[in-house]
Amino acid sequence: MSESQTQAPATHEKRKERIGHVVSDKMKKTIVVRVDRRVRHAQYDKVMTLSSRFYAHDEKNEAKIGDRVRIVETRPMSRLKRWRLVEVMERGAEQRSLGAETKDGKVVVA
Repeated sequence: MSESQTQAPATHEKRKERIGHVVSDKMKKTIVVRVDRRVRHAQYDKVMTLSSRFYAHDEKNEAKIGDRVRIVETRPMSRLKRWRLVEVMERGAEQRSLGAETKDGKVVVA
């Protein structure tokens, strides 16, 4: 046997990622994320917006309602929770109104 046959091939599993908006943050360490996708109807050619809701684990409780977030698929953490929060990409309008914005658009919370 050659050396390349004895080693197991390196499998780099690409986990599913979704980008959506937080619609609920009322649970401890859990957020509900709505992910929209646009599809064309096969028969009528009308473009429709379909949405899915995912329960995601938020360890630090950093995401709030209205935030745009990136979630990634992970092991089952509960009956419904199979996703994990990776990052908060953009803060929602509610957080921006609480603080004073600078010229750069950054929020300064007092």
